[in-house]
Amino acid sequence: MSTDPNHKPLSGFRNPLLYTSILMIFAMLYVGATFYFRRQQNLEIEQRAAETAAAAKRAEDRQTVEQLGGNEFKILNFYATPPVVHRGEAVQLCYGVSNAKLVKLEPQTNSVWPSFSRCVEIAPTKTTEYKLTAEDGNGNSKTSTVTVQVR
Repeated sequence: MSTDPNHKPLSGFRNPLLYTSILMIFAMLYVGATFYFRRQQNLEIEQRAAETAAAAKRAEDRQTVEQLGGNEFKILNFYATPPVVHRGEAVQLCYGVSNAKLVKLEPQTNSVWPSFSRCVEIAPTKTTEYKLTAEDGNGNSKTSTVTVQVR
């Protein structure tokens, strides 16, 4: 305390602690509001980015399903690599089907089953036409042929 007997306490308008406290409260409110609104903006940006990524993933998934035949029953491909060989050489006979329940290869060389992409190895001794038959669960069937020439 002051030793001056005439010393009066400072009035509310002249007290620096009051002004400093009020300024600190306003500064803290400003900083808090700034953090809050920036956090809200970041959450909105992240949400939009997640929605965009999900939409892109759905589009990519749809495209993949369409490339693999979608809901349609069909033979995607049936080919031989190489198509011309010498007697006894191995050939890769490759096929792909979508939505098939049963697959048959004639003349039967190896076991086959429904697949989007599968190859079986064969060794023809003469020029042979191979026939792939795919059947769905409703009794529908589709066929495709490929000829392997032996020289």
